[in-house]
Amino acid sequence: MRKKKNLGARVPIGLVVLLLSAQTLEAISGDDKKPILIQYTFSWPYAPEGQMKPRGGTTQGAPLQLSKKPSLHWLNLKDPGLNKKRKDRLAILAMQGGYRASFDFLESVGYEDNYIPPRPYQSWGTEYVYLIEDKEDLISLQHILVMFVSEENGESKGPFVVKHWRQDWKYENSSLIEYVGQDTWEPRHLDTDEIKGTWTQAVFQVDDSPRYESFGRWVHEGGVSSWRSMKTWRPLPRREFSVRKDYDALVGTNRHTITPSGWVHEERNFKAKGTNGVVSNIIAQELGFNRYERIVGHDFSAGDKYWENTQMFWGLVRKKWNDVFQKERSFAISRAEDGSSMLFSMMALASAVDSGELSDEKEMEKEIAKNFKNYVKLYEK
Repeated sequence: MRKKKNLGARVPIGLVVLLLSAQTLEAISGDDKKPILIQYTFSWPYAPEGQMKPRGGTTQGAPLQLSKKPSLHWLNLKDPGLNKKRKDRLAILAMQGGYRASFDFLESVGYEDNYIPPRPYQSWGTEYVYLIEDKEDLISLQHILVMFVSEENGESKGPFVVKHWRQDWKYENSSLIEYVGQDTWEPRHLDTDEIKGTWTQAVFQVDDSPRYESFGRWVHEGGVSSWRSMKTWRPLPRREFSVRKDYDALVGTNRHTITPSGWVHEERNFKAKGTNGVVSNIIAQELGFNRYERIVGHDFSAGDKYWENTQMFWGLVRKKWNDVFQKERSFAISRAEDGSSMLFSMMALASAVDSGELSDEKEMEKEIAKNFKNYVKLYEK
């Protein structure tokens, strides 16, 4: 555990989406305090001046120091005596630790008449990836943002702590939960021959509700370890759901590649209209590049404390979701009659747990069950 310093304040739920959408690459210029110009190697070079300026927030982060040493897991991957599965596990475990994360998204192709490319999207964050479960055929990683924001007067504000996404990796897993559109997920079963040597990656949202799951193989070739998914449907991402109403889902692939200093996540997404897992129309292609660079000296102690305070609560939430998955029925996540959402309700509960207002395990289970009753609808088989 790192040395604990000023723990600061947790982020009110109303600021979660704002912080997760905040953008500027001027903030994260590494060892140099000078801002980096926001730019793309390729974009839409003939667009009117200013039209392709990346959208997002305007916050700036505190100066950071990148790690100059490769991770131990990456070094161990070079051992020629390791078998394939051992290398797979090391590659996944290499994702844990503290990072500067940058997120770049650009619509590169339009497929409709009179298509006008939207502005690219850029975002940033500093987050710690916690190893919360490590079994032979299961590795679970929890991302938690711990951010410091620089004010115009040069003062640093924070830390701001936000539970971010989770990823579960399972070996030769035959049961998946797939998104099919309209806030609905359904079980999918794979054949034994189909899953031999594969890993599924299940990605969960901030409130631990499912987002998407797919399977693929790790390939270790030429000193590079990389995993590529099969095609998968995903709900609209946070960067889009409040500004785009012209498509229903992202349909695409993911590639994760381990580097000496972290890893990169590449996305090729098609913005599609459709329902029940069937595409009726594709409006555009989007490319995404998410870079995780290992950092040193950043104070993640507020994230440690948050996870120490809330990990039992989130474990109960995961258990409740596993109960839903084991029923092997389609389900939908919707708003309650009063218009409230599961995201805000669940994060409010977590805040109460973090502050000590809610501390009894039975009461936590009771409140979690209420949320599932209000927002999760199970369909008959």
